[in-house]
Amino acid sequence: MSSQCQPTVHEGLIHALKLNHDGLASFMAAPDAIEGTWLHFDAGHPSVAEWLSEDGGLNAIAVGALTSEETRPRVLRRGDNVVVTLRGVNCLSDNGAEDMVSVRISTNGTRIMSARLRQLPSTERLVAQLSAGDGPSSIPELLVDWIENIIDDMAETMVKLEDDLTQAESGVDSDDPVFTRQAIVAIRKRALTLRRYMAPQREALTRLSSETPRWLDEYFRVRLRDITDRLIRYIEDLDEIRDRAMLAQEELAARLADEMNRKTYVFTIVAVVFLPLGFLTGLLGVNVGGVPGIDDPDAFNQLIVLCVAMSLVLLGYFKWRHWM
Repeated sequence: MSSQCQPTVHEGLIHALKLNHDGLASFMAAPDAIEGTWLHFDAGHPSVAEWLSEDGGLNAIAVGALTSEETRPRVLRRGDNVVVTLRGVNCLSDNGAEDMVSVRISTNGTRIMSARLRQLPSTERLVAQLSAGDGPSSIPELLVDWIENIIDDMAETMVKLEDDLTQAESGVDSDDPVFTRQAIVAIRKRALTLRRYMAPQREALTRLSSETPRWLDEYFRVRLRDITDRLIRYIEDLDEIRDRAMLAQEELAARLADEMNRKTYVFTIVAVVFLPLGFLTGLLGVNVGGVPGIDDPDAFNQLIVLCVAMSLVLLGYFKWRHWM
């Protein structure tokens, strides 16, 4: 069940859920920051910041983290209060999965208040699980499940990126070099964009799993470390993709350079062969007296034979010196 279909009283509220501790959650029409609730807001709505500050009980730092337009993955902790800002791949946009969507979470272990600017599939999937009675049964479990969904959604993107790179690599020696170069550059840009947010996200999750509040017990800490390990593997895969793309680009550049060198070599051979011939014909074509053969009817044929002989001699010399 999509959270967008739930009627709410507060204009900036996307959904308000009350966990029933059995994997099921019920929707609330109005936001209420009581124990066991998950309040999800539209960060771009002007009334959200005021509600979070006055009714939600959040301090200015937490409110700013939940409602700011630009965010970087990070974890802020003060006692049992934790603010988590993460980025998830965008599978719902034509801009590509590397157009990552931010999600901002504030929790004290008894309730969660979150905000987003754009829809994220991992969030909608979690809402659907709670609606079907197959979701998390506590706020800490909800937080960890949500983070796991965000990281797991990256797997398909990584596979797609690697497949695209493999296809581009196979076309280095056969396909149109201009098209292949554009494909490799696009892959490198996608990998750099993903890594831009995944690297600080790794630091944020590492901090969350090591500097945990009291309500995040050992089981959830172990899960967070496992999720962090998966994220690290994705980052390592991105580094490998970036290196492979650079090698493919260098190989493509070497191929284009070889083709250019071969063409230049042919032009050089032709120029060297015709240089003395041009000098000879130019010398005999001057309009002055005393040019040999001017009155001989066989002089033109003799000149052709001489030019052919000179060309053969030059080509033979090049062959002997292994220049061709």
